[in-house]
Amino acid sequence: MRLRVLGCSGGELGRHRTTCFLLDGTVAIDAGALTSSLTLDELARVERVVLTHSHLDHVKDVPLLADLLLGRRARPLVVHASTACAKTLADSLFNDRLWPDFTRIPDRRRPFVKVVPFHPRRRFRAGGYTVDPVPVHHPVDSVGFVISDGRDAIAVSGDTGPTDAFWKLVNAADRVRAILVETSFPSRLQALADASGHLTPATLAGELEKLDRDGRPVFLYHLKPAFAAELRRELSALGLPGVRVLARGQQLEWTSGRRVPSRGVS
Repeated sequence: MRLRVLGCSGGELGRHRTTCFLLDGTVAIDAGALTSSLTLDELARVERVVLTHSHLDHVKDVPLLADLLLGRRARPLVVHASTACAKTLADSLFNDRLWPDFTRIPDRRRPFVKVVPFHPRRRFRAGGYTVDPVPVHHPVDSVGFVISDGRDAIAVSGDTGPTDAFWKLVNAADRVRAILVETSFPSRLQALADASGHLTPATLAGELEKLDRDGRPVFLYHLKPAFAAELRRELSALGLPGVRVLARGQQLEWTSGRRVPSRGVS
């Protein structure tokens, strides 16, 4: 299993890109940095997108990717979205007003974008991967999940404030090699983080107490660019063991449970 970090910030600014992880070159977890990070040939190999929720920084490259690839391949882009997220995509994005409805182009029988809704508490398949979702705490319906290729798995929190369900899912899952957790605002902005459904270093520390670590690394993402330096200082001062901040361009790889060293940080 190979995870490439295309974007891991809570906003776009300079070299910061919004959330997007590429799994084995074919499955994107969220779509905040596909078209700004990949070549056209690499984009053509993306078969599926698994969305955590409907906010723009997580879905924005789905319509842009459809526009780039239409006519370059016959197979559709499959988008896995919770029932609530799928409705938002239909009502507010692919509505022929904000963007052409690629779920009906070139026609309804053979659309280029195929949105496949999933229940936020039920396991589903995304190509060769098994995905176990769970609702987390955010102003819109948002899910965290564990995604597995049958040998190794990773956990992704999605955008969330304090939650119990995600940690219960991770603790019960097999062969989870790494946990990716959002952390967005410094602790001095705790009220803002709570209102917007995000974590701070202070609430992250409390959340990690719910995790049966067993030596597994925790990687942080979704740091707001305006506060990134402050967040790094605060996290360093907390000294949370085994907790690291992801970097755009980083690659994480596992081979049957064995961690391959990270590479490609830019």
